[in-house]
Amino acid sequence: MVEFHFTTPITKEDVQKVKIGDVIYISGTIFTARDEAHERALHLAEKGEKMPIDFEGLAVYHCGPVVRQVGDEWEIVAAGPTTSTRMDLFEDEFIKTFNVNVVIGKGGMGDRTAKAMKEYKAIYTAFVGGAAVVAAKGIKRVKEVHWLDLGTPECLWVLEVDKFGPLIVGIDSNGDSLFKNVALQAQENLGKIGEFLGITF
Repeated sequence: MVEFHFTTPITKEDVQKVKIGDVIYISGTIFTARDEAHERALHLAEKGEKMPIDFEGLAVYHCGPVVRQVGDEWEIVAAGPTTSTRMDLFEDEFIKTFNVNVVIGKGGMGDRTAKAMKEYKAIYTAFVGGAAVVAAKGIKRVKEVHWLDLGTPECLWVLEVDKFGPLIVGIDSNGDSLFKNVALQAQENLGKIGEFLGITF
């Protein structure tokens, strides 16, 4: 395991340095997007419309934060990751279209996304689930918010972060997947247990 500290914009050269199991921390700008924001962004891009921010070199965080408004400012109360498989339908096209090099979430993503990460040189990183308040401590401020009509969990929050992490690299830019490796190992072990017990799972 190697630890890396990146500051946005994060380049393809940066992400190609890391492998599955490594840990990264991010400083600079990240943005949240769940399935509805992914879908809207891709729909607008297809129509040739400009995004509210330039996504290139930033990290997309699968997160529906708990927020509160204090005067004219927004404050992030909790910011735990959303299960990333919700975004598998969109993530490959999102990476291709917007040149996002780092994805943050939980639970891993499938072969379709891993293939896109290999092709376009991006990585998937996992933040520990159940640590929403800890995640919020790495967020220094809300820089911007867009698409509030989607609702606060689904809209686009643009966040300034400092040493946001630890983020475990779950899929690297070679398309290697820590989650897939663990699943295969578990299946192999299950087979050995079944063989020992004389049963088939």
